[in-house]
Amino acid sequence: MPKNMHKIMEEKLYSRNFKGFGMDMNPVVSLGAGLIVLIFSAFALFNLEQANAVFVSVKSAIVGNFDWLFILSSNFFIGVSLFIAFSKLGKVRIGGVNSRPEFSNFAWYSMLLSAGMGIGLMFWAVGEPLYHSEFLPPIFSSQDAMTQSLATTFFHWGFHPWGIYALISLALAFFAYNKKLPLSLRSVFYPLLKDKIFGFWGDLIDILAVVACLFGLATSLGLGVQQINSGLTYLFGIESSVTMQVMLIAVITGIATISVVSGIDKGVKFLSELNIKMAFIFMVVVLVLGPTAFILKTFSNSLGLYLNDFVQASFFISTGESTWQASWSVFYLAWWISWSPFVGMFIARVSKGRTIREFVLAVLIVPSLLSFMWLSVFGGTAIHINQLFDGALFSTVQNNLPVALFEMVSYLESPMLEGFIRTGLSILGTLLVISFFVTSSDSGSLVVDNITSGGKLDSPVPQRVFWACMEGFIAAVLLIIGGQEALSALQTAVISTGLPFAIILILMSFMLIDSVRKSYHKQREIKQRDHFEEMIDEFDIVTEADTEESDVA
Repeated sequence: MPKNMHKIMEEKLYSRNFKGFGMDMNPVVSLGAGLIVLIFSAFALFNLEQANAVFVSVKSAIVGNFDWLFILSSNFFIGVSLFIAFSKLGKVRIGGVNSRPEFSNFAWYSMLLSAGMGIGLMFWAVGEPLYHSEFLPPIFSSQDAMTQSLATTFFHWGFHPWGIYALISLALAFFAYNKKLPLSLRSVFYPLLKDKIFGFWGDLIDILAVVACLFGLATSLGLGVQQINSGLTYLFGIESSVTMQVMLIAVITGIATISVVSGIDKGVKFLSELNIKMAFIFMVVVLVLGPTAFILKTFSNSLGLYLNDFVQASFFISTGESTWQASWSVFYLAWWISWSPFVGMFIARVSKGRTIREFVLAVLIVPSLLSFMWLSVFGGTAIHINQLFDGALFSTVQNNLPVALFEMVSYLESPMLEGFIRTGLSILGTLLVISFFVTSSDSGSLVVDNITSGGKLDSPVPQRVFWACMEGFIAAVLLIIGGQEALSALQTAVISTGLPFAIILILMSFMLIDSVRKSYHKQREIKQRDHFEEMIDEFDIVTEADTEESDVA
């Protein structure tokens, strides 16, 4: 790595930035990503049905022909992360020998969960376990349908997505903080492309990352606002319509903008910690007032089945005509991989000062276990209620998935859940969806802002506001154009980016291992040198003391 790297970046990368109107952004990356967004929006506007058909065909071709790549690569990513963590390389500290964490463990975990999959867990925690309990999946085998359905849900929301996130966020953090490169996806290719990352090839990589981030966030925000609207309809009878959802996007984007302007250590950190506190209260209340014993037994059985059959399920590739794996497991893997630049960038941004071993274990294990607990409480409660009421809750999932969470709360039977308390629980659920919505928007804005500025950590406030508004604008436009159908088309387009990103992550893995190995030897030399200097200093002190004693004598 050249010693004058900052000067090289300034001359070849930052000097190209547009710096008018309070902005500081790479025009090639910003305009390139914006052009792709406009082309997609125009395609959807003029012929949504054709656009949907095209993207569905592309997704089917990718998922159908490259299912083996998504499955095997996701296992490879987990393996690489664990190898680096448990080898001698795990001792390397992100940011250098003397670097220390910027955030407490609670704040760190809160931000990981909120950015990673908070809004997704709110949306799917009731619906997915119910669906699997009705149509038993093939990857886990159990005599108990409830155990099998929850183990499958764990598989989709557990170690595989967080293994992908751990690897890409580790690579981004290492190259940014240890190699002093920009915090951007282009930086992980420095060992391969060298200074070319500051030119065309780096711009191309970052354009792909920005498009995936913008489209992924717009999809999540669109789905999230539908769930918020469903909650308000359930609680107050407010009409569920596109107009209302666009208004909600405007309000919540405004809140996210305020958060993004205040920065990570204030707005994003505060909202993330608030998310986890509210989520904990919500989960504990449902656990206590719901079928507690049933939830705990199902959690234990499902976790045991998941861990026992983990290897077999991880390497299972369907060879028959069944479309289940393509519709669920491969769909999820493609989604997590396409979503990984955004989540990885954000995790990297807040993880300076951690050792690689601490980083990997924390990102891989802690969020997975918390997700298992959440899914067990809400999924287990939903399955129990569905059995008691002859499939009524599953009918809601099929007809109106966004309202399923609130419908589940209405079915809870407890003397304590009358009137105010039941309404209060639904209000807490709605506030929690809103809070996760805001956190996804503000953390996403910071990530897109970092990438479009060339990897700078501190960009101008007007630029942060611009990208926060842009995310909300994209989601609102798509809802106006075609509602759920437009969001589905966008989601399909995002999943299609999973294929190139899977290949990028595979290449990145080898470059990361080699770079961390070199850094390990360098840090070891520094520690040995410091230890030697301490010994010399101690020897000098002892010599001086002996000399003084001799003089006295």
